[in-house]
Amino acid sequence: MSLPDWLAPVARGANDITVHELTRFMPPEGNTARRGAVLMLFADTDGDGRGELLLTERAHHMRSHPGQVSFPGGMIDEGESPVEAAVREAEEEIGLDPAEIEVFAELPELWLPPSNFAVTPILGYWRHRGEVSVVSPDEVHEIHHVEIDDLLAAENRINVRHPSGWLGPGFLIGPDRDVILWGFTAGIIARLFDFVGWSHEWDTDRVRDLPPYMLQGDATTTADFKPNTRFEE
Repeated sequence: MSLPDWLAPVARGANDITVHELTRFMPPEGNTARRGAVLMLFADTDGDGRGELLLTERAHHMRSHPGQVSFPGGMIDEGESPVEAAVREAEEEIGLDPAEIEVFAELPELWLPPSNFAVTPILGYWRHRGEVSVVSPDEVHEIHHVEIDDLLAAENRINVRHPSGWLGPGFLIGPDRDVILWGFTAGIIARLFDFVGWSHEWDTDRVRDLPPYMLQGDATTTADFKPNTRFEE
């Protein structure tokens, strides 16, 4: 597979990065988590430099995590691989044509303690960006094509504060920079892009509270999950 030069650091980084560099938590022994997969899809743009990421904004009426920005994805069905599940979910949610993309890497399986999900991020390349649209409005409110250079611009980086006291990386996206990308998805983006050397300095004292509509049915908790204590392999 031939990837563009701008995407090569991500391909190398995906092969080298460990689960301990992507998450703070490890599942407890004997844990039986539900398994899922998401598609982290990179696309070329007409401009120079790095391309863009495809993100979806969850429907605002959903009972859990309404309005949260995420990668397309969902549960892995019986007999499916993480790649098959991520691509299928993207097709069902936004009409992505599987024939248009090339899967080039798979990140380590990551655990989400509040929902007990074990999620595998699948990295794909969209060489000739086709058309997508909201196929499942019960799941997707909007599709965001976010230029990576814009995403990483210092003025669009924030820390996000949850009422529980949790503080984590966030990004401001959308035409008016009024959509908050936070949580699991923002963490993957921030840590992977830090790892490959794409991140710039930004004001880490910039903190935004989550808007109330994003807290409906929220499962975030401050429970004392086992911290990840191994950072080398």
